[in-house]
Amino acid sequence: MTMAQPVDEPAVTPVCVIGPEFIIPNPLEVIVETNSKGSLLVTDINHKVMLKAKECNTIFHHQLLLLHADDRPIAMVRDKLMSGHKQWKVYLGDSIAKSDMIFSTQAAHVVGSRTNVHVFLANKKRKKDPWDFLIKGSWSKRNCTIYMGDVSNIIAQGNKNGSGGRRRLQDVSSINDFIQC
Repeated sequence: MTMAQPVDEPAVTPVCVIGPEFIIPNPLEVIVETNSKGSLLVTDINHKVMLKAKECNTIFHHQLLLLHADDRPIAMVRDKLMSGHKQWKVYLGDSIAKSDMIFSTQAAHVVGSRTNVHVFLANKKRKKDPWDFLIKGSWSKRNCTIYMGDVSNIIAQGNKNGSGGRRRLQDVSSINDFIQC
């Protein structure tokens, strides 16, 4: 009589999105603060600045510049105003050059306050190809789950933990390391 051997779960193939400094191997609590100008400040629970986001809109685009704690640009998040496509494009640093695009998003559908967003890496040849990541979440509940490929592969989650207002505590956990560079 032979005993069944334990089956290892399949390994996840890492994918480079922005950079290895954004890998979090353990769950993390962060504080997200907003100000009246729409800027964000993300700190750890000891109030050490981890990330900043600054609005820098133009007449035709809603833009958000993500910054390191020392104000070095990480990425430009850009949405075309007066467009019904619900599409965002994210570029490396403070660039908006097509050659610096990292990924784009397309809202799949919104049901109540639940949103599904498809994420396509910049190397995607056709929008008809399947998405690389799927973000499912609730804006009102301030939570989301990020999947790589289909919905069976959760790679990260974020959940509101604490009171609302301009300052809130957010739990962030990476289920798998999904960054390779």
